[in-house]
Amino acid sequence: MFRSGALIAPALLKAIAAAVHIPRPRRSHHVAAIHLELVTLAEDHAVITWHTGVPDGRGRLLPVVTEGEVVYGTHPGRLTRVAGSDRPTAHHHVELTGLEPGQTYYYQARSRGVTATPTPLHLVRGNAVGTSLHGLGSHGGPYSFTTPLPPSGRHLMSIALCNDLHVGETTAGLVAGMPLIRGITQPLGRTPYPEVMSLALVDEARRRGADLLLAAGDISAGGAPHDLAAAGRILDRFGEHGRDYFVVRGNHDRHGRLEATFRRGAGMEEGPGYFSHEVGGLRIVGLDTYEKQGNGGDSGGLGAEQLAWLRRRLRENGDQPTVVFGHHPLTVRDSVFPVTGGQRMNRRQARAIVDAYASAPGVFLHHAGHTHRNKRTVLTSAPHVTQQEVSAVKEYPGGFCLLRIHTGGYALNFYKARAAEALEWGELSRRLAGGLWPHHALGRAVADRNSVTAHDLSGIRPLVPC
Repeated sequence: MFRSGALIAPALLKAIAAAVHIPRPRRSHHVAAIHLELVTLAEDHAVITWHTGVPDGRGRLLPVVTEGEVVYGTHPGRLTRVAGSDRPTAHHHVELTGLEPGQTYYYQARSRGVTATPTPLHLVRGNAVGTSLHGLGSHGGPYSFTTPLPPSGRHLMSIALCNDLHVGETTAGLVAGMPLIRGITQPLGRTPYPEVMSLALVDEARRRGADLLLAAGDISAGGAPHDLAAAGRILDRFGEHGRDYFVVRGNHDRHGRLEATFRRGAGMEEGPGYFSHEVGGLRIVGLDTYEKQGNGGDSGGLGAEQLAWLRRRLRENGDQPTVVFGHHPLTVRDSVFPVTGGQRMNRRQARAIVDAYASAPGVFLHHAGHTHRNKRTVLTSAPHVTQQEVSAVKEYPGGFCLLRIHTGGYALNFYKARAAEALEWGELSRRLAGGLWPHHALGRAVADRNSVTAHDLSGIRPLVPC
């Protein structure tokens, strides 16, 4: 609690300074390249992003459109390979391709000859730019990362994991009880940011080869029928609900309304807001983690009937490869902000779910949202299960995790939605919580948003026969 308070203090001081209009430095025309982040790291590719701008005289940067490039190589003194932005932009998104698995690479990103510097996540025991400390403390690196080995066996299917679309929301980042932390809105005349980000999510998930999409709650900002209908139209761009994508309710979605919008598909075993569905031998279990009346601020809860249903389903075929997804995490660890009961499942029910997982070796992944951050947690009492919290679609860093399933294991990789408007809103919304949001949302370590896990998944059949 004391550590969290110490981290929040700078944000509060910044907000107070803004409120009393403390004078800022004069505007400079020197281009800055900042917020460097190694977003995605897979066995054969990596995605690196940064921002360019000039100071506006009030402590912020005005975006500056420039070329951008990343120079990289396998020795810090020989950065001989070059990858560039698709087009001049202030919001740079560069993908390195053709990387060798298990290889260490060194890199620098630059625009107009200015070397990009990282988001300083290492100040809170994190690393935004690599998998080692190489280059941290210098001005611009080179920084270092080591590509993972791919999951063993052949690829079977890929699933996009997302949550917290909040369609209908108009102000991001409002925090109850903290009036000095001001929210952020989309500039007038622009498409509402939840729609911008959700549309970009669908397009990016398809581009990255997702066969299925799981949306883990808070589809809308408040359960309004027109907002849920708008979300449905956006997700329908991915495919058909109940066949290509699946949705469960979050605490922002009102009881009963989401189910009325997203009708169950053929072959989906139904509960009031939960289901089990099989795709190619993979069992997908969707949970309603706020199956109760309330204002959404308290802990998640399944209800006795749903919990009994889940236990029964897992007992019936405990060895079947299974992915479970629901809005609230079972546990919340290592948070920058103070952890309250409202951020997770009811403790007693969470223990019951983990106990059920411990007796079901086929369960390998629990996907959760709600915390708006990327965080990988191995469940201590069921170590064959990984809980993956995924950051919100609607705001920085704005994207999804791609679950790539192989016969001998699986990979999880986070991707930002890369449409131009999405990257622009992502840069604006990183200012949430007085500027502390990146420390919370991106993931302290690359492994919180990119990981590979060995697990026997040979019981799953490929969706497209090889």
